[in-house]
Amino acid sequence: MEKILKTELKTSVLKAFGSSGGGYISQGQGYETDNGRVFVKINHKPQARKMFEGEMASLEAIQKTNIVRVPQPIKVIDLPGGGAMFVMEYLKMKHLNKYSAKLGEQIADLHLYNQKLGEKLRKEGNTIGKGAGHSESQYVDKFGFHTATCCGYIPQVNEWQSDWPSFFIRHRLQAQLDLIEKDYGDREARELWSQLKLKIPEMFCDVEIVPALLHGDLWAGNVAEDDSGPIIFDPASFYGHSEFELAIAGMFGGFSSCFFSAYHSKIPKAPGFEKRNKLYQLFNYINHWNHFGTGYRGSTLNVMRKLLK
Repeated sequence: MEKILKTELKTSVLKAFGSSGGGYISQGQGYETDNGRVFVKINHKPQARKMFEGEMASLEAIQKTNIVRVPQPIKVIDLPGGGAMFVMEYLKMKHLNKYSAKLGEQIADLHLYNQKLGEKLRKEGNTIGKGAGHSESQYVDKFGFHTATCCGYIPQVNEWQSDWPSFFIRHRLQAQLDLIEKDYGDREARELWSQLKLKIPEMFCDVEIVPALLHGDLWAGNVAEDDSGPIIFDPASFYGHSEFELAIAGMFGGFSSCFFSAYHSKIPKAPGFEKRNKLYQLFNYINHWNHFGTGYRGSTLNVMRKLLK
């Protein structure tokens, strides 16, 4: 494996440092190379390349906005026996603490980035054609992403759609519940979902939703800081409703109240926020049920019942 890394990174030096760590999904290891330190994620699953390519595309999209810092992605490399490695810039990170409010502001700015592009476009009266070479970011008017991404190890379809509730029902909730059906055949989940599905569109009656670039999996384990400011990583990006991002951030702790107040000072809560927040939490509970088993069944069904009230 190290031989492949040396070849692919065109480095004569490749020296592991620090202990190898790992999350639930992949193993990770830092290396010294000719061009500085890199961090390598390793995953032996057959779908590892797809997963890492989605992560790389997500990091690139966030990086392009120049708003919030992410590790610079370098390369996805196939492993000979199946699986893949993902090489990125090594960042020395510590727990998010001092920069909580700063991150709240940056996430809000990330969510507003596409909307501002749209406003700029309208102001300029659609003066497209500044020469084919211009690499300015393009305004995105649909929900989705140009490639599949994984939330955990579950691949997510990001086919473009112009209607957010339809996108969210089909490609997020239904996709996850299809997996529950396949693995558990849970009758109660099936029955609650058949009722809830019909009620979702009305939760969006009076909200205008402009597609926002999302990190997509913003829990406390995917944020950090160094001396210069906040860092986010392990994204599963797509263009969606900005409120979607806040559900997982609020579910498992780790974000201080100053993160949320800084965020909402830039993007105030729209009417119906609390109920939609529960709806977005539901996605995360089902995703956890799919990843970690029936320990999350109770919470999933509970949220469904609350939403039906």
